[in-house]
Amino acid sequence: MLAAAHEVVLLAHVNPDADALGSALALGLALHRRGARVHVSFGAPERAAESLRDLDVADLVVPAGRVAEAPELLVVLDTGSLDRLGPLASRVQHAGATLVIDHHVSNAGFGTANYVEPDAEATAVIVLGLLDALGAPVDLPIARCLYAGLVTDTRNFRAASPATHDMAARLLVAGVDAEAVTRPLLDTHPFSWLGMLSSVLATATLEPDEARGLGLVWACARAEHIAGGRQEEVESIIDVLRTTAEAEVAMVLKEVGPSRWTASLRGKGRVDVAAAAIAMGGGGHRAASGFTVDSRTPDAADVVADVRRALAAAPLL
Repeated sequence: MLAAAHEVVLLAHVNPDADALGSALALGLALHRRGARVHVSFGAPERAAESLRDLDVADLVVPAGRVAEAPELLVVLDTGSLDRLGPLASRVQHAGATLVIDHHVSNAGFGTANYVEPDAEATAVIVLGLLDALGAPVDLPIARCLYAGLVTDTRNFRAASPATHDMAARLLVAGVDAEAVTRPLLDTHPFSWLGMLSSVLATATLEPDEARGLGLVWACARAEHIAGGRQEEVESIIDVLRTTAEAEVAMVLKEVGPSRWTASLRGKGRVDVAAAAIAMGGGGHRAASGFTVDSRTPDAADVVADVRRALAAAPLL
């Protein structure tokens, strides 16, 4: 499908992270060099996170409004379900063919063809294999995109297999500067982030008896806490909360609309948080998942109660 396509649209999920956008750009750049007409996009927000914009060396990213209604080939990357495409979900119905490339265990397959590898640590791992199958050279621009996906989805390679470490070494040999790629993604925040983080962490609650008795810590990021904050700053809150020693599972609830919340769930390897997220209408990986839901109470106490029940039923790993 990839080798024969002349017009390709590659979509990442809404609020794309480094794995979603990096994978789309790496594959898109290779197809662009083969002569295909390529666009890369995502349903929201209007622009990618600032820390990811330098990956687009060929100006392949276009606003959602410029995405063709019925592309010849639609490639959806790192997206566990159709709703995660936001306003671009309709493109799946109208495309000539849709190829889904993903590693979310919750992905049931919504494409014409589905290449889903739940054991892959990142979608970038799958894309690198596809590039090799296409005979596409993995030069520095492509390698940077793939490395960004690997380093973030493996938590700086702490959750990477020996094979994935070998892939990272290959990308470094291609010229990737690990420090230059990693620092803006994981270790750089504006001063305003400290105030936002302080406000959200002040709401943190530890419930040591939840999550199958292994502990749940959660915090609530209300709209006033995160107003004006960059996407990457808001998403990084969970990485601080998950360091709580007394909790196996961490959750950040982010208020994204009136009584509407997006949740990030993280586990340390003993509870399947993907199962809990699926029960809440979302999905993801066994150690990192999320969902979006409307609350029945102003303080989202009902959402937290539902999550407690979902975690109580989630399998142990």
